[in-house]
Amino acid sequence: MQIYFSPEVVSPQFQVLNVVNSHNKAVGNVAFLFDEKKLYVYGILEEEGVGEDFKDLVTPYIKGLAKAKPDLEIFSCLYIGCKKVNLNKEDEN
Repeated sequence: MQIYFSPEVVSPQFQVLNVVNSHNKAVGNVAFLFDEKKLYVYGILEEEGVGEDFKDLVTPYIKGLAKAKPDLEIFSCLYIGCKKVNLNKEDEN
């Protein structure tokens, strides 16, 4: 199943994006909150079957936002189902 971002609210201080499947059904959401030198990312995906797709969707999006401010510190809290996910492969054990 393919998943996509669908903007809910976008402002200079934050973005709230729905995660939708190919049938336009919401399966999760992600919020990006911007501070001067910090980016806070909170997201949850309800359907565990597309967990890798979720990580593949969120990771480049965060990297793209980070290009705007090279010294940006990123804090993330992402869940797939009830399991916390780490976007950094080297930190997973």
